[in-house]
Amino acid sequence: MAEPMGNSGRPAVAKAPAALASISDSHVIAAYARWAPTYDRWFGAFTTRPRRTAVAELNSLPPGRILEFGVGTGISLPEFDRKHRIVGIDLSRDMLAIARKRVAKQKLAHVEALEEMDAENLSFDDGSFDAATAMFVVSVVPHPDRLLAEMVRVVRPGGRVVLVNHFTADKGPRAWVERWMSRFSAKLGWRPDFPIEQVLGRPELKLVERRSVKAFELFTMLVFERV
Repeated sequence: MAEPMGNSGRPAVAKAPAALASISDSHVIAAYARWAPTYDRWFGAFTTRPRRTAVAELNSLPPGRILEFGVGTGISLPEFDRKHRIVGIDLSRDMLAIARKRVAKQKLAHVEALEEMDAENLSFDDGSFDAATAMFVVSVVPHPDRLLAEMVRVVRPGGRVVLVNHFTADKGPRAWVERWMSRFSAKLGWRPDFPIEQVLGRPELKLVERRSVKAFELFTMLVFERV
């Protein structure tokens, strides 16, 4: 079969998949320093349903130790069942300051610790958690593959990994808007254009559920078993 020809008369070359927009830790810290004071009022309210869907999934598990990546202002912490012990990490001091006030004010004794920590380089031991969750986080970190590798490392075999995130639409107006917005990823502190394939296909994570969460059709929950 003849090779397809480009406009120049030379064989056309297939385009490689587009690389993710570049984001650094400094971009994320700066963005969340701006948003921390109003995060719960705006983004927190907008993500209520997907957040509660993920927490309900974790609450259905037997009592255990759960790590929440990107705990932020701790908006999810009161919603966890008290049978669990929750450890939260975040890179933003501004967000963690609000989370610590929330824990103290609401006397959330099931919260074991809140730590300022890089999600791509955790200080926890291998297999030290029964489950881990990242809600609206995988499209925020500089290297999503490293975050997933750390989730795999710190969750024991047979444990659960629960992700909730916005993933890029395959087509239509939303897909166009997301790809256009991706040029502003560094300033936003997150990637509007983030394909779901970025988090699928790891041999250590067996997908057991994929569910669309009805919040403007923007969010998907993925539940994995740590193999």
